[in-house]
Amino acid sequence: MTLRETADVLASQSYPLTADELADAIGDHELAHPDGSESLESVIERTGETRFEDAQDATFAVYSALDADAVGRIGYSDRDPTPMGTDGPGQVSF
Repeated sequence: MTLRETADVLASQSYPLTADELADAIGDHELAHPDGSESLESVIERTGETRFEDAQDATFAVYSALDADAVGRIGYSDRDPTPMGTDGPGQVSF
């Protein structure tokens, strides 16, 4: 499932919930990312949280606990220009 679908699944729960309760309820969902997938349960465990007061808390915690593989190339952006006065990264052609 995508991150948007993950947010929808998290929003469908009745809060407050402990991390264990949330993992039991929706942990079997698989988050798809460019380099594979992982269970929502493993991401919830990585948050380090013990309780979520609402869906927003859970969503922010899950997004911040995603593995680096879930975001693609780290530091890459083809949208942001290098700010004036800085050297910035060198261009790489794939």
